Amino acid sequence: MSNDPNRAPACDPAVCLLPDCFCSETGTEVPGKLDAKQVPQMIMVTFDDAINNNNVELYRDMFNGVRKNPNGCDIKATFFVSHKYSNYSGVQEIHRKGHEIAAHSITHNDDESFWSTASVDDWAKEMAGARLIIDKFANITDNSIVGMRAPYLRVGGNNQFTMMEEQAFLYDSTITAPLQNPPLWPYTLYFRMPHRCHGNLQKCPTRSHAVWELVMNELDRREDPTFDEDLPGCAMIDSCSNILSGEQFYAFLNHNFDRHYTQNRAPLGLFFHAAWLKNNPEFMDAFLFWMDEILAKHSDVYFVTMTQVIQWVQNPQTSSEVKNFEPWKEKCSPVGPSACAVPNSCALTTKELPGETLRLHTCNRCPPNYPWLNDPSGDGFF
Repeated sequence: MSNDPNRAPACDPAVCLLPDCFCSETGTEVPGKLDAKQVPQMIMVTFDDAINNNNVELYRDMFNGVRKNPNGCDIKATFFVSHKYSNYSGVQEIHRKGHEIAAHSITHNDDESFWSTASVDDWAKEMAGARLIIDKFANITDNSIVGMRAPYLRVGGNNQFTMMEEQAFLYDSTITAPLQNPPLWPYTLYFRMPHRCHGNLQKCPTRSHAVWELVMNELDRREDPTFDEDLPGCAMIDSCSNILSGEQFYAFLNHNFDRHYTQNRAPLGLFFHAAWLKNNPEFMDAFLFWMDEILAKHSDVYFVTMTQVIQWVQNPQTSSEVKNFEPWKEKCSPVGPSACAVPNSCALTTKELPGETLRLHTCNRCPPNYPWLNDPSGDGFF
């Protein structure tokens, strides 16, 4: 990090001005110099990997049109979608409901070192390719896929962020920050990251990039935070391996909410894989109970998408102003039938995966080939 002769300079608040740039020396300062008590507490719920019949029911239960933010709109989440096994009619419906869809790669390559060493071109094929597949097969035409997260949270160093600039991605949410109080606010990568590069063998960007980082603040998983010895934090909730009961999970959610709410109100990230909630119904019950309780108790807590967090940081509003904040009212509470109840179920092959027949569910017509790295449109033109 420190031995790149072209590394990004340390944060200079005189030069780094909103709406395009945000940094602070510690990374913990509130945007717009607002008093933390006036800041709406944003909660970013995200889900990684394919959207399909294994999890759409769970999403329907969670985002049931009854849970509302204080501005009267449905609560929202962000979905980092990987390609294989995704049902694009399901993706289309989640997008119709006002949630954010973001890129999580085409292959989800299991070799974790691939992501650390991938070239700019590899990254473009994986992420811009994933965006193209989602746009085409989930009929997302509003240019709203602007974020990405790398599989296994393997940061791709300068190559990943160079690709993001070239392909016009707005933000990444892959970089983990070690557990700290107060937690970090999102930042832009024009200047140096305000924390160390955390994780084993991680390759963080060192140069200046015109990209937002929705940093993954680690959560505190200690059973008794006032007394327990220091335990390392965890970024993805399913990696907080000491959460074994719904009761523990509920206490964990409350403690981490309080860490954010009573300190600098940095957005609280709750990063899930759907299977963890689906395979542990008591965790799901605890989470829904907790969400309902938070929404009932607080008039200044909002469940929003990652893009909505950036929109707030670019134009900070107090809790009383934010009720009328336009970007948080888009697709406020969509109703009506889904755009496509009966998708085409296409059995397809691709030369890139010899011997595999894969299903593609889409409301569009079936392409001749299964979309993959060198042929994201499925048209067969290599």
